[in-house]
Amino acid sequence: MNSPKIIIAENTDAAERAAAALIEASILAKPASVLGLATGRSMIGVYRALVAAYAESRISFSQVASFNLDEYCGLAPNHPASFAHYMNEHLFDAVDIRRDQAHLPDGNATDAAKSYERAIAEAGGIDLQLLGIGRNGHIGFNEPGSDAATRTRVVELARQTQDANAADFPAGTPVPDHAITMGIATILEARQIVLLATGAAKADAVFAAVNGEVGTHNPASFLRTHSDVTIICDRDAARRLPHPAQAETRHG
Repeated sequence: MNSPKIIIAENTDAAERAAAALIEASILAKPASVLGLATGRSMIGVYRALVAAYAESRISFSQVASFNLDEYCGLAPNHPASFAHYMNEHLFDAVDIRRDQAHLPDGNATDAAKSYERAIAEAGGIDLQLLGIGRNGHIGFNEPGSDAATRTRVVELARQTQDANAADFPAGTPVPDHAITMGIATILEARQIVLLATGAAKADAVFAAVNGEVGTHNPASFLRTHSDVTIICDRDAARRLPHPAQAETRHG
C-alpha cells in the first residue's frame, strides 16, 4: 500500500485553490494534458480558480483534452442538473478548450461505456484525475461494492447519493437512480490523482479512505494502491485524521 500525500488547507477556499494549482501545474508542464474532471459543489471553486488563471493568461486550455468522471442516465445535456450543463457553466464556456476535446460519458447511449474507454485510451490516458468523495466513500459514481477491476459502466445510485444530490435538481424533480461512471480501474490508470474533500460531512469518508481497510466498502480506499495521489482537505474534512500536524498545511 502507498501513503497518499495529504494537504490540509485552513479553509474551503484554500483547499479549492490548492487543487486548482495542481491542475494549473499539469497544464503548464504539458500544454496537451489529458484531464479527468469531476463535478459537485466542492469543484465550483476549483473551476473558478482555473477560469481566473486562464483570464490572466497564465494557462491555456487550447491543447487540453478532458474526460469527465460520470453523468446521470436519462438527462439531456442541457438539463440544468446534468453534468454537461454544469461543466459548460463552470468551466467550458469560460475558457478556450476545444469542444470536441471536452468529453463526457453519454448516459443515454447503449454503447457509451466501451466507446468512452476507447476514447480515453486513444487520447493517451489521463494525466491528472480530479476526484471528489461521497459520504459513503464513492469516487465517481462507484458506490460501495465496486471493486478495483471495474471499468466505465452504468451503475445504480445509492439512496444516500441520490439524497445528497437532490439539492442540485429543481424542486420536485426526482434524482435519476442510474448513472454512467468511470470505473475504479479506469480512475487508477491516471498518472496522477487529486482528491478534494471539504466540509465535516466528508470527514468519516476521508478517514476510512486514508486509515481504514482497503476494500469495496469504501471505494476511495483503493486510491492507496496508486503511487501518486494527493488528498486535499479543509480543516473540517480532515478533523478525524489522526496526525494532521504531519500533513502539509496551506493557509489563506
